[in-house]
Amino acid sequence: MQTNLSEEAKRLPRAEEAERILRSCVHCGFCNATCPTYQILGDELDGPRGRIYQMKQALEGAPISPSTQEHLDRCLTCRNCETTCPSGVQYHNLLDIGRDFIERKVPRPLGERALRAGLRTLMPRPALFKMALGAGQAFRPFLPATVKAKLPREITPAKARPPVQHARRVLMLEGCVQPGLSPNTNAATARVLDRLGISVTPVREAGCCGAVDYHLNAQEAGLDRARRNIDAWWPQIEAGAEAIVQTASGCGAFVKEYGHLLAGDPAYASKASQVSALAKDLVEVMREAPLETLNVRSDLRMAFHCPCTLQHAQKLGGSVESVLTRLGFHLTAVPDAHLCCGSAGTYSITQPALSKELRDNKLNALESGQPEVIVTANIGCQTHLDGAGRTPVRHWIEVVEEAMA
Repeated sequence: MQTNLSEEAKRLPRAEEAERILRSCVHCGFCNATCPTYQILGDELDGPRGRIYQMKQALEGAPISPSTQEHLDRCLTCRNCETTCPSGVQYHNLLDIGRDFIERKVPRPLGERALRAGLRTLMPRPALFKMALGAGQAFRPFLPATVKAKLPREITPAKARPPVQHARRVLMLEGCVQPGLSPNTNAATARVLDRLGISVTPVREAGCCGAVDYHLNAQEAGLDRARRNIDAWWPQIEAGAEAIVQTASGCGAFVKEYGHLLAGDPAYASKASQVSALAKDLVEVMREAPLETLNVRSDLRMAFHCPCTLQHAQKLGGSVESVLTRLGFHLTAVPDAHLCCGSAGTYSITQPALSKELRDNKLNALESGQPEVIVTANIGCQTHLDGAGRTPVRHWIEVVEEAMA
């Protein structure tokens, strides 16, 4: 695609990257065929091709309106289009650049600014989030249905974690909302890995991965969180930790981007690159392990929802399904498994109508094989899908841990 950036856009730190991505797009439109929002809305401006063109116009100096911002806001950043694209267009990187540029040009209404500020204040802080969650549970009967849907139906308390006792050691990103919404997930992970001869070394100083801030267009705040995590992990990396494990695929996808996003920071570029290389989704550790030592016994029928951040961002589609099948679980077929459930970080809060429609479509597909439980690999998807009050939705590692002899 022929591109002529404005003088202002040429001064952006990632101007060359934006121009390269724009030029790589041949405008074929294959991406629209798998775009969840385009399938629902049928509007060219709400598909990847249309959004790319809008960002191109903005970066070339054309007038920018709130309508442009709205079309970009509606994007789930599911990256399904990247899986489909025959030209290898790095759409999500262009979207980051375009959203940040347009955010500086178009003032948001007060209500939107307050909502986004509230999300950025609450979600990345585990202690504060737990307090808010506790208050929500206490007053649950009096809350509107839309708020109730954001609260988990049941919270399984975290069981004890095994001590660090093995020569093989990994770190684990605890996350920000997961400790409140599903506190046993990371504990179950530590117990399963311990059975496989791998110890999880706790690093309490590491916090939110930074994705919440970054994807709400507070990009520098998100990168500051990334830097703090790198600092927290670095002593253990130097001491020989072999991986940084994520049990939430959304966090994992972002940590794997640290090297790219901090490539221009001379103080952190090298460390960030190493952290991204060490970052592994839990399934990447599990699939290489001797799973027979877990002695799993179960005849549970389950459907697996593969999060977009696992299949499209991390390119690990089919990996969890393979591990679960090796362990003996019966997986039901899921039509259109490539489509997004509508969670997408804070999307279910900022775009509730679209998100609900996507959720209901996804649940219809997941329940078509009549599973007893739905399992997934991302806390956002888990909470969003379970909020419908239909088939229970859990993290897959907890089901594995319960089935171990």
